[in-house]
Amino acid sequence: MAPPPPPRTLSPSSPSPSLRSSGCRPLPSARLVGRWVQRPSCSLSMNGCGAAVAGAGVVAVRETRALPAAGAAGDAVGQLRAAVAALEADPPPASPSGIIRIEVPVRQRGDAVEWLHAQGDHLRARCFFSARAAAPLPEWPALAIGNGNGSGGGVGGGEQRQRPVSVAGVGSAVFFRGTEPFSLRDWRAIKRFLPRDCPLIRAYGAIRFDATSDYSVEWEEFGSFYFIVPQVEYNELEESSVLATTIAWDDSLSWTWQNAVKELQSTLQKVCISLSSNSVSHVELWKIVTLLCFLQISSSPIKVNNSTLQTTIVKLNHVPTKASWDLAVTKALQMIKGKQRELVKVVLARCSRYITDTCIDPVELLACLKVEGQNAYQFCIQPPDAPAFVGNSPEQLFHRKYLNISSEALAGTRARGKTRADDFQIGQDLLLSSKEDNEFTIVRDSIEKKLEMICDDVVVHPSKALRKLPRVQHLSAQLAARMRNEDDEFDILNTLHPSPAVCGLPTEEARQFIQDYEIFDRGMYAGPVGWFGGAESEFAVGIRSALLGKGHSTLVYAGAGIVEGTNPSFEWDELDLKASQFAKLLQYQEQHICLQEAENMGTVI
Repeated sequence: MAPPPPPRTLSPSSPSPSLRSSGCRPLPSARLVGRWVQRPSCSLSMNGCGAAVAGAGVVAVRETRALPAAGAAGDAVGQLRAAVAALEADPPPASPSGIIRIEVPVRQRGDAVEWLHAQGDHLRARCFFSARAAAPLPEWPALAIGNGNGSGGGVGGGEQRQRPVSVAGVGSAVFFRGTEPFSLRDWRAIKRFLPRDCPLIRAYGAIRFDATSDYSVEWEEFGSFYFIVPQVEYNELEESSVLATTIAWDDSLSWTWQNAVKELQSTLQKVCISLSSNSVSHVELWKIVTLLCFLQISSSPIKVNNSTLQTTIVKLNHVPTKASWDLAVTKALQMIKGKQRELVKVVLARCSRYITDTCIDPVELLACLKVEGQNAYQFCIQPPDAPAFVGNSPEQLFHRKYLNISSEALAGTRARGKTRADDFQIGQDLLLSSKEDNEFTIVRDSIEKKLEMICDDVVVHPSKALRKLPRVQHLSAQLAARMRNEDDEFDILNTLHPSPAVCGLPTEEARQFIQDYEIFDRGMYAGPVGWFGGAESEFAVGIRSALLGKGHSTLVYAGAGIVEGTNPSFEWDELDLKASQFAKLLQYQEQHICLQEAENMGTVI
């Protein structure tokens, strides 16, 4: 039996690794652990979290320009072409900063995943977020879906703006990336670009599970957090869609309106080169340029195979191995049962490296997850020329609409039954299990207490119920509350993450145990993933997720809660169950897989 992994510890002077209300924090001592590396510094042209924005107010120009509705996406691109050309010819009045969204309602509903797939290369940032089907749909201000003359009417006439079912985006009008824990200053830097009266200007992204831990090369480009306001995006609605483009500038970040225009021209110089042999006139070229807006955008979705990835797994590595897992769980149980009772619960995770015979397109995997993703959030966050973080999370961290907050507790896992009677019996066993009830109660009560610190009128209903997903079922509880002030949103995020469902209790003791005994980097796994808006925000917990690179490797993450009464082997089987949706999509064939432990995952992507 292998000895337990050596602890990965921070220097004694390192502070508590919670989200911070200050942007200043000493980094862990510089060192290498295997191939783990420290976070690199980053200085990019339009990072909205630049030091110059400290204390800055909202950007000066904030608006959404809604154009008349188009019959199809191709027509919408034509309207955006004309609007962007007009905007370049007649820029807004001189302002030091601003953000402008131009959107075209499309009467036809398209598929956001197919649109994202049509955009091709991963050299630009990409994002995708799908609202959970079971989530309540808030009321939205009216959207003018016109009849072609801008007078409204259109589709159903005077209908309310629908909440997007899914949003896909490419490029970044402004991005937000940091190398220190996500702070109140970072939150303010993002929110200053998100007008309250422009609800679809949103920043999509994710935050590391633990920003104070060392991180590996595959997560480098994400930093401690990474968000983008997409440059071009496709909003899939219930019965229609919206194609939009956004431009942002800020003199204090050395990114002026002129810089934004030059960036457009620089991007499109490549088009000039490819068309130079065709004797295209300057006017014709400009029409092509503006048609593509800020990026080379395809208006026609391409059908994506959403049933299988047509690949085979040829090798599989688990970190930790089963033997190392058993030792770590045993150590956790000793601490949980000990006289000092240092731990009540800790969540340990596993990183599985799947080597396939072909490269996997993250968007194709996303399409497959969407088919399975009933009552779950699908997401994809991919910085430029970097791995893609893709997932199908059943768990909501929080949803905010104005002052109203909703959250949930999710814990305890069982497989679904093969028959209705079998499924019912398995569900009853889960409801009546004392071990699972203990784990679930820890999570639910912790979230309730955290909300009571910040909010009024905290309600838990139902307090315990079954949540059935296609492959698994969980114990769940719904929580609702009312914030005292909309500026408390950062405190909601700061307080709810990490929950006992993905970390443990007490939080700091559990997180330290994870740092000491997990030998891989969680990265954004189990961290917040979602979007900020001006009047509304929504975040899922980044579980049931994977990291896909350019090669043949896919890292799949899964975790299990360790409480008194835990059986290490049963929890290992639970990891397999939670990872099964990825294994199935990768055409899992056990007889062809070589199982072995990897020393670390630092160079797998």
